[in-house]
Amino acid sequence: MILATLRVWQYGETNGGSIGSLVSNRNRTPGYHRRLLSPSGALKKVIFMPEYQLYCFAQSGNAYRAALMLNLIGADWQPVFVDFFKGGETRTPKYRAEVNEMGEVPVLAHGTKKLSQSAVILSYLAERTGRFKPQGEDGRLEALRWIIFDNQKVNGFLGPYRFLKNFARPTGDPAVLTFLKGRIDGNLAVVDQRLGKAPFLLGGQPTIADISLAGYLYYPAEEFGFDIGAQHKNIGAWRERIRALPGWAHPYDLMPGHPFTL
Repeated sequence: MILATLRVWQYGETNGGSIGSLVSNRNRTPGYHRRLLSPSGALKKVIFMPEYQLYCFAQSGNAYRAALMLNLIGADWQPVFVDFFKGGETRTPKYRAEVNEMGEVPVLAHGTKKLSQSAVILSYLAERTGRFKPQGEDGRLEALRWIIFDNQKVNGFLGPYRFLKNFARPTGDPAVLTFLKGRIDGNLAVVDQRLGKAPFLLGGQPTIADISLAGYLYYPAEEFGFDIGAQHKNIGAWRERIRALPGWAHPYDLMPGHPFTL
């Protein structure tokens, strides 16, 4: 059992409420209410709150990277649904002023911090916990190299391609989709060749580079119109190794907003 210190609000009859903390099972339901006795014997009402909140929605592979990392490290976290499609929430002045000036997900709230960009979030969580952290300067630089390649050329093309096929109205221009598909095939081939040499991107153990790569690679094949794992066998085998990690879950199970509706 993994234990975590949770922020709680303790309501007393005279103090009007004060911030405290308790050690509790990390799987405690967010917002769970419980009455506890204080050292003086007074009855207090406690609201258990998660340590981390992740602004996200189910269709975002960028947000999935952060959600998957939180689950893999056993963090106490709660998704905060962002209505990207119907409500256009990320484009509102309120969201940009209060959550992320860039108008994007994911955003990780931790205490007074609000961190955006999935690579920043993955690095922050790896540094805090030591989990999936690349070892040494060479490891950190190699992880960064693959994260940048992934963001720019792998998931950086898969995300727009999938969006144009499934969610854009009208759907994407066929010529644009053909161009993107050509780039996707070439860039996935680079990753597939790499994963033919070792179980994970940096060798024998998974790191945040692998979690970054997972971004769009677990969404259904029908959303792309092709099966990534079938066409790239080493990536397919790698996906199964990541899937076998304790805490792995599908993006549609980890984040709210599925099924998609307009």
